[in-house]
Amino acid sequence: MKKFLSIFEKLTCHYASYDVWRDFIIVSACAISNSCDKINYDERESLYKETIKKYNKQEQNLFPELFAEIVLQLENNLDQDFLGQLFMDLNFGDKHLGQYFTPYPISKLMSKVIIGDAVSQVRKEKRITISDPCCGSGSLLIASINEAKRQLEKENMNFQKYIYVCGQDINQLIALMCYIQLSLIGVVGYVSVGDSLLNTENAIQNCWFTPMYFLQRALV
Repeated sequence: MKKFLSIFEKLTCHYASYDVWRDFIIVSACAISNSCDKINYDERESLYKETIKKYNKQEQNLFPELFAEIVLQLENNLDQDFLGQLFMDLNFGDKHLGQYFTPYPISKLMSKVIIGDAVSQVRKEKRITISDPCCGSGSLLIASINEAKRQLEKENMNFQKYIYVCGQDINQLIALMCYIQLSLIGVVGYVSVGDSLLNTENAIQNCWFTPMYFLQRALV
């Protein structure tokens, strides 16, 4: 986390820290999506270019470095809400959105109830569907994925084959934080942006599917 923050601070010398965070999340999510989702490619490529263009070349080169730090952190420990914790540590929650994410230790406790017996579910239903209509940065989804993964691996079952994740949040920035983390964890699923209570058409259209979603479809 220290290295991420040191790179991040190089950008905040010239731009507001929240704006840098927002832009970083947007360009990272677009880059992931555009590696696999050809239907939404043009729209998200335009969003990527519009977001990144205000930074000079040297500043733009810092964005992949930030992304690499996220990859490294999750490779070292999948069992965490890295972006959610960073968001709160940077004091963005109450200042900008009134967002207070569920602490990850609480999500871990809740996940045991949500998942139950993962192995029995797989043997009966052939897969485990994990959903959160107010997913935030993904704390509960990530904890539930890890709980199911832990149980399945005891039976030599590949969690990526059996887990399907559905997340939704009304705030696009927060939803994209979740999307980035789910994509890097390597699960099949999607995150949609919209109000889960209204179930609007926009929420259905503004879906961000993980790379593993497309890979699994290609293998079927």
